[in-house]
Amino acid sequence: MPTIGEVVILSMPRGKSLLRYIEENKDIHTQDGVIKVEDLCNASYGSELETTTGVPYRVQRPTIYDIVKGVKRQTQVMYPKDISYICMRLGIGPGKVIVEAGSGSGGLTMALSWFVGSEGHVHTFEAREEFFKLVKSNLDKAGLGHNVSLYNKNIEVGFGEVKNADALFLDVRTPWEYLQFIPEAVAPGAMLAFLLPTANQVSSLLLGLEKGPFEDIDVCEVLIRHWKPIADRLRPDDRMIAHTGFIVFARYQKKSDKWDSYKSLGTRERKQEEARKARSQNIDK
Repeated sequence: MPTIGEVVILSMPRGKSLLRYIEENKDIHTQDGVIKVEDLCNASYGSELETTTGVPYRVQRPTIYDIVKGVKRQTQVMYPKDISYICMRLGIGPGKVIVEAGSGSGGLTMALSWFVGSEGHVHTFEAREEFFKLVKSNLDKAGLGHNVSLYNKNIEVGFGEVKNADALFLDVRTPWEYLQFIPEAVAPGAMLAFLLPTANQVSSLLLGLEKGPFEDIDVCEVLIRHWKPIADRLRPDDRMIAHTGFIVFARYQKKSDKWDSYKSLGTRERKQEEARKARSQNIDK
């Protein structure tokens, strides 16, 4: 049964749903009347209860997908489609230590807290005080954050005392300006991810990453298209969630001349490597 301090989904017969935080002595007001908090706490998940006007609502346990979608936002939306892929590519799981910068409204922070579990830890940095307070509020209302350290500070001088993290995620405007601090914060071989809205930002980041010590660089975007679940008229929805941002992945890896000497490069790869070396030499001059 739902308890005080938990988050619950209240589904309406018309197909909509509410994500609500249960507070002691605070009834939940809806467009169909009031749901008494005592009735809610005495209901079981999957059951129905009625508002004061007799409209039935279903009580459902939220998933992390529901919690992230329902988070209060003051920043650009980060969709579950991106969050889930980022978590898989970074290897997020129980016991992992993760660094995040650019907490925003805390959507990814909540997912990270959920996935690393009680044995893991999340260090998240947010420079703007209003967003910092919003992240803390969202974590508290979701019943998460016991394994999260929040820092209301800019990462222009690095990631503080954080060392040997298993993975790192940056959602900042100019991530290439902070690449120099990454080796001090993560363990060798750690996976990295960056979220950027525009192609020119991605180009600037790639120029920074190719100087090293970073390898296995990958650029992608995640698109998702829902279909109308009607058996005899199955077809895609009229709208889809398309581009919401570019995701750049890389691995913190020191370069090795011997390793490079064994690489097998095709014509295209050789030209790209020559161009990279030429850029590096021009920068050094």
